[in-house]
Amino acid sequence: MGRTKGSSESDAGIKAGRSRKDKRNPSEVLGLGGEALAAMSDLEADPSLSDSSLSDSSLSDSSLSDPAADEPVTAQSPFNDTDDHDARQITLDPTQLYLNEIGFVPLLSADEEKHYARLVQKGDEAARKRMIESNLRLVVNIARRYLHRGMSLLDLIEEGNLGLMRAVEKFDPERGFRFSTYATWWIRQTIERGIMNQARTIRLPIHVVKDLNGCLRAARELTQQLDHDPTTQEIASRTHKTATEVSRLMGLNERVSSMDAPLGPNSDSSVAETIADEHGCDPSEQIQDDDVHDSVAHWLDELSEKQREVVVRRFGLLGYDSCTLEEVGQEIGLTRERVRQIQVEALKRLRRILERQGLSADALLKQ
Repeated sequence: MGRTKGSSESDAGIKAGRSRKDKRNPSEVLGLGGEALAAMSDLEADPSLSDSSLSDSSLSDSSLSDPAADEPVTAQSPFNDTDDHDARQITLDPTQLYLNEIGFVPLLSADEEKHYARLVQKGDEAARKRMIESNLRLVVNIARRYLHRGMSLLDLIEEGNLGLMRAVEKFDPERGFRFSTYATWWIRQTIERGIMNQARTIRLPIHVVKDLNGCLRAARELTQQLDHDPTTQEIASRTHKTATEVSRLMGLNERVSSMDAPLGPNSDSSVAETIADEHGCDPSEQIQDDDVHDSVAHWLDELSEKQREVVVRRFGLLGYDSCTLEEVGQEIGLTRERVRQIQVEALKRLRRILERQGLSADALLKQ
């Protein structure tokens, strides 16, 4: 039967309405506010974030329930009609681009999770991809809680995504709990392990990091209870370790700084310039040594030939290697005792020569 004019106009109105909906901002499509994500870039400057130590979580439905599963990750439009420069900066921000991208993926209902999870168990790659993409916002919400641990937000998200993929492979829909509850444990575990492996300039073994975190946690708890910084012995009693072990672990928590780092924001001096050289010599002694080195050949010419041979070989002067009395004797054909006697005579004569010029024989023999 033919369609009436009124029905045609109605269909046209529906299509126009859909077209207008499709052109809405992503945050409007998802029902999300734009201000939450705008504040996300300020998280790294927020000193109030918890710095709780890393810990292993036990897998249970109640303990793994994470409010992050129900928190939306909001997205802002990267375009600003009034400021093209700011728009380009926002568009080029990798975190903003990533959040805009995952904001278009719809979440799964409980029935859909079970359906896709059963398909994943059968090896369906498309179902696996759908479950991963639908839970990327869960990873972001969990990753934000681990800021200020030595890794950027994008690195934390990357580690968490590895845990999400593992959770999709291991999830059993017949156990009766939601996927977000199960995936939270895997996401937290991979993020925490990533922090242990990458956050420090000098990498520590994971078991050492866990022991160190236990000591730091005990120190924070004791500080709150005792109203003063706990001693090493108090921390050792709380963690059931020896004081020596606690001292060693706490020493690993010292901050690492570059030797080339400037002393201040407006300083041209580096840290290395403020550290004393323990092996450096006094400038006056260095000048004296240089003068002695230039005059060595002249002073040695005032010795007899035998004395000169013994001194230069015995003390390694003029390019010779330092030798023992016996080795010098073998080289010049004399006994060890005779070499010693010649050495004593030569040194006495050298001291008189150097004293006349205000120098010491030690400066010569160091050359």
